[in-house]
Amino acid sequence: MAVTVLFLGPLRDLAGVESREFSAPLDWEGLISSVAPEVAEQLRQARVNVACAGKVLADKASLNAQEGDEVALLPPVSGG
Repeated sequence: MAVTVLFLGPLRDLAGVESREFSAPLDWEGLISSVAPEVAEQLRQARVNVACAGKVLADKASLNAQEGDEVALLPPVSGG
């Protein structure tokens, strides 16, 4: 099994896909090195959040996704 990474909003446009599977376990450095450079650049910004297994991580560098986990990459939301 693997970890499913969901690319949401503008990150989906940069990645060119809605989701992608990566080998488990997946940590922050593994994620950064596995995605396109344009996506990695966005992920490093403080305004982008990461959720793992349905919980937004307070520190995205603490990512430790295991087999079957879903990781959502959450771009900032705008609106009024």
